[in-house]
Amino acid sequence: MKQFLFFLTILTSLSGFSQQSISLEKCYLLVTENFPLAKQKQLLEAQNKLDLEVISTLKLPQINLAAQANYQSEVIEIPIANANLESLNKDQYRATLSVNQFIYNGGITNASLKVKAAQLKTKQKQIEVSLHQLKQQINQLYFSILLSQESNLLLNAKKIQLEAKLKEVTSGIKYGLILPASDKILEAELLKIRQQFYALESNKQTLIETLSSLINKPLNPSTLFKNPLIETQFQTALTRPELALFQLKKEEIENSENLISKQNAPKLLGFATGGYGNPGLNMLDNSFQPFYTLGVQLKWNVFDWNSNKKQRKSIAIHKDIVDNETEIFKLNTKIELNKEQKNIDRMTTIIASDTEIINLRQEVLKMADSQLKNGVITSSAYITELTNLYEDENTLIQHKIELQLAKANYNIIKGH
Repeated sequence: MKQFLFFLTILTSLSGFSQQSISLEKCYLLVTENFPLAKQKQLLEAQNKLDLEVISTLKLPQINLAAQANYQSEVIEIPIANANLESLNKDQYRATLSVNQFIYNGGITNASLKVKAAQLKTKQKQIEVSLHQLKQQINQLYFSILLSQESNLLLNAKKIQLEAKLKEVTSGIKYGLILPASDKILEAELLKIRQQFYALESNKQTLIETLSSLINKPLNPSTLFKNPLIETQFQTALTRPELALFQLKKEEIENSENLISKQNAPKLLGFATGGYGNPGLNMLDNSFQPFYTLGVQLKWNVFDWNSNKKQRKSIAIHKDIVDNETEIFKLNTKIELNKEQKNIDRMTTIIASDTEIINLRQEVLKMADSQLKNGVITSSAYITELTNLYEDENTLIQHKIELQLAKANYNIIKGH
């Protein structure tokens, strides 16, 4: 028998150690790693790599192969008397291979590469912003689960207290010290508690399933959700990813502005063309012959009807819009922080009052307990006082959870 009890104790200890647990910080980490949106970072990097490779091809020689056959209704004739010149064929053929190489393109290639790199940083930071915004949703779910968890413990304590009281009342009825049927009232209250357990577990299960979907990690009803100790620093500066996003948007705009400024710059192009055709470069030689040309070409868009200038003005306005969005974001964030700070102060005051109320309720319940034992009051009166204490203790738990939630939301709004 002793060996069996020892073995049972070991099994119980092992099951306790194997119980799954999770913290709020772990949920933050998991949602940023496992939420489907996080996968877009790798996709954006792969897409950007391809875009950069495409732009970089502008630095490489451009090779074109062309072939042409045509029939002309007329050809060149030289009106020289007694000249023994063969007329050109009206059917002509030509195949060419051309190679073009930018010697200088005004820095457009490098400017385009910088624009693409800036766009990648902006898009990736936008993903970080979206993932950061999910943290408040994590807060709401996590602390709702904590509330269910704490309420379950409190309800269980009430159940144990009622079961102990039922034994006392049953014994009192047996010896004629307590009125008959008093035990039925306690049994009915225990049935209500059973219903409350079911409602709590059902709600908790729904919350856990939602949280599990967000963080992409299996969680079961027996998972222990650790109660975090959250500290807030009211005077620290904002570290929200949105602020970094606004700065990256401005850098992207500046790179785009630099690209536009180079569009009208002079461009120097080297070219070489080799071919085979009839006729070749010598139009008077009516036969198939090879040929080639080499040279350089200068292009310069001297006048574009102020199109480039207007594009840069538009870019400058866009930059002002981003500055305006930044100020609006800071203002709205300040309002949200002030609201949460007021919540923190309010809940701190209420919790102190809750504690005083509970102390008084406990004194009243002690008196009711004594009166029930002496047959002065009924079980209904005792249950009323016990329920009052339970509800006030539950209110205290709710307010403590709300305080922690307000602190957690404050930190998320702040950017921590």
